[in-house]
Amino acid sequence: MNSVLKLLLEGEPLDTAQIGKILNMGQAAVESQLAELRQQGILLGWRAVLNPSFEAERRVRAVIEIKIRTEGTGGFDVIAERISQFEQVESCYLMSGGYDLLVVVTADNLYKVAGFVHERLARIEGVQGTSTHFFLRAYKKDGFVITDEASRRDRPSVSP
Repeated sequence: MNSVLKLLLEGEPLDTAQIGKILNMGQAAVESQLAELRQQGILLGWRAVLNPSFEAERRVRAVIEIKIRTEGTGGFDVIAERISQFEQVESCYLMSGGYDLLVVVTADNLYKVAGFVHERLARIEGVQGTSTHFFLRAYKKDGFVITDEASRRDRPSVSP
């Protein structure tokens, strides 16, 4: 793997001197602002945003809708916190609507996602049902529009 990409994926941020240079600020001012953002709980971390087609060759992502029965289970928070502890879980949200939790998971393949749902999620007390949806293609991710040059070449050009 590309060493720069590996460094970014491992979460290596710019150092405070580099950030200061970019923003035309002193290093101490940058460190102070970062410390304040962390203390306030605003800055939890940052990471590189990869093109999903690169990720798709190596990982499978899925969204799992979970319906919960809260009686006798400690409520939504207890179940959500338990689900959030699994290494496959990328994100977990309490939702309104037809289901209670929305969970984003990653795994090496479809079978591992299915196994996670069957062997882990479905066995948690209070989980009434799940519905799994696999990511097939991204058009926009984390604010970045994803362009697919190959599919563009197949389309006829359109004049204004």
